[in-house]
Amino acid sequence: MASRDPWFDNAKMALVTLVVIGHAWTLLPLTGTVGYLYDFLYAWHVPAFVFVTGYLSRSFSYAPERMWQLVRTVAVPYLIFECSIALFRVYVGGEELEDLFLDPHWPLWYLSALFFWRLLTPVFRPMPGGYVVALGISLVAGLFAGDELDLARILGLLPFFVLGLKATPERLERLRRRPVQVAAAVFFAALISLTWLVERYAATEWLYYRARYDELDVSDLQAFLIRAVLLVVGTAGAFAFLALVPRLGGWFTRMGAATLVVYLFHGFAVKGADYAGFDDWGADHVALGLTTTTVAGVGLSLLLAWRPVSSRLTELVDPFGYAERHARHAVDLGVTVVVHEDHETPVLDQLVDQLVDERSEPALDQLAEQLAVDREKN
Repeated sequence: MASRDPWFDNAKMALVTLVVIGHAWTLLPLTGTVGYLYDFLYAWHVPAFVFVTGYLSRSFSYAPERMWQLVRTVAVPYLIFECSIALFRVYVGGEELEDLFLDPHWPLWYLSALFFWRLLTPVFRPMPGGYVVALGISLVAGLFAGDELDLARILGLLPFFVLGLKATPERLERLRRRPVQVAAAVFFAALISLTWLVERYAATEWLYYRARYDELDVSDLQAFLIRAVLLVVGTAGAFAFLALVPRLGGWFTRMGAATLVVYLFHGFAVKGADYAGFDDWGADHVALGLTTTTVAGVGLSLLLAWRPVSSRLTELVDPFGYAERHARHAVDLGVTVVVHEDHETPVLDQLVDQLVDERSEPALDQLAEQLAVDREKN
């Protein structure tokens, strides 16, 4: 089995941490410095997240085991957390929600989008000119796409996903070159310096890719140009981010396996702080609030990804996977017991051989070898 690339685990953990920070910043007035930092972040970090998701989805196919994995790891968590966060918002926050499941509630839109992006993977990955087609879809989608299953975001952000599908390890290695890394640092410095242009020429809403053009008070031509510019900035930002992500492994890298846990659970903490009145305090202490929300966002992300925590929460995120793992453990344990029992029944020997053949874990391979040795001795 190929080892995990620490580069992408580092990228995933850094990006999901930025998601938590961005959501925590919404507890503050998005004006002045906070507004500029927020626009800077959202101009590229969601595109980067979608790009990495696309790259890691390249092997998806319509094979039954892949389809079941899609249902188990995306559709089922969506249903569970759409209900959970809706109940939390209604009974803890006193909010009124509509269109449960049809209109994904914050931040469940990403699971809805991921489900459909994965289904499109076998279509777009081999398609010649697939990225150009995705660009066209994104530009046109702003004319008609609405909130149902967050179709607007699914189609609006599609180019970043397809770009990830089309990427190869060889092409991405070019981002590791020193001149590219220097250019990436310069790009981010220039982007944060020019973020005020977003407020001047395009409202923050544009960065969400969720609103129709007619809701943004611009002509269709202006809308096409604004979205095209944002697609270019988002793509450049995604590449710049990956160019600067280190490839060193370590404790942060290992947390990259728990990004879904961080993503699904952090919303309860952010909403809880909102219901507790943090936004009122933050409005009166903007500088301190910015520091507090940033540090708390990083801490929350690391806490949720910490293995003693994430391993427990994964059982709630992936209940079918949890059941399957325990079922396999039970079978392994049963095979182990039977293998070490003294028996002379040919039928039982055949059953043990069949069970061992059906399991591929190294421990059972060793048991199979031990069984053969025992039989030779007898």
